[in-house]
Amino acid sequence: MRIPSRLPAVLFTALLAVPTGTADAATAKWPGDPAVTVADAAGVFGENLSGLSFDGPDVLWAVKNGPGTLYRLVRDGGRWTPAAGWPAGKELHYRDGGGDPDAEGVVATPDGVFAATERDNDGDGSLLKVLRFDTASAAGSLNAVAEWDLTGDLPAVDDNGGLEGITWVPDSFLTANGFRDDHTKARYDPAAYPGHGSGLYFVGLEDEGMVYAYALTQAGGGFTRVAAFSAGFPSVMELEFEPAAGRLWSVCDDTCGGRTATLKIVNGKFAVSATYARPAKLPNYNNEGFAIAPTCAANRKAVVWADDADDGDHALRAGTLTC
Repeated sequence: MRIPSRLPAVLFTALLAVPTGTADAATAKWPGDPAVTVADAAGVFGENLSGLSFDGPDVLWAVKNGPGTLYRLVRDGGRWTPAAGWPAGKELHYRDGGGDPDAEGVVATPDGVFAATERDNDGDGSLLKVLRFDTASAAGSLNAVAEWDLTGDLPAVDDNGGLEGITWVPDSFLTANGFRDDHTKARYDPAAYPGHGSGLYFVGLEDEGMVYAYALTQAGGGFTRVAAFSAGFPSVMELEFEPAAGRLWSVCDDTCGGRTATLKIVNGKFAVSATYARPAKLPNYNNEGFAIAPTCAANRKAVVWADDADDGDHALRAGTLTC
């Protein structure tokens, strides 16, 4: 979501000054190189590119929220370009073949590729759904093959303040670190949720600045909320789990000066462990997407940001993170 340009300057300044909760105590320098580079060709995506997820070191999934579109991107030198068969991405629809899901977040998992959506662009009101798509389909547009409607299970929010980010955390990590299940009031036991796959789906609710963890029944639309906790900011625009470091990243866009927070499990709960400023040479763009490469070289791993506003006619920028 981008703050409308019609807001008065005084109100916009006030919004930027809102206290940022538990992640506000101390902000450290970005733990990587201060410089970033443009990572796409000019004019490829336009505005509204919102979520990113690596699928191996050389494939990057991206979603646009209006119109709802999924992109499969491949590495082309130092830039990312649409893969063969995906020249302009593929339009997204709900399972019944209708609608225009406002896709804000995306994650590639062992269960498939999932998008977090906050409304139907063809309708009115909030519609907080997670959708799974068959990315092997040769069709020019994609209908969801499964969907989970979380609207009634989550706090009521504005239709432009709903689900902004999604990530997946494996059960093996959660059990090894003593993750607590708010539903059962005990240590998380994957066996309590048959058919949910091998991990939990974490979604970020923008207006609440909260993260919700769900067991999603993969055979249908069933779900159980397992946990809820603060993302560390008053608003959350993206989530990213970094397996190698065992930490969950939450991202706040230009509303919070482009800061990110990391969260680790402490006494069974995810809690903020560090807060970072954006790289020193990255302007305060409206970065709503963030993804961390799964591989490391020379003690650095690649990261990519998606700029919803397409500043300078570019939506993707790349940098590094210390391994």
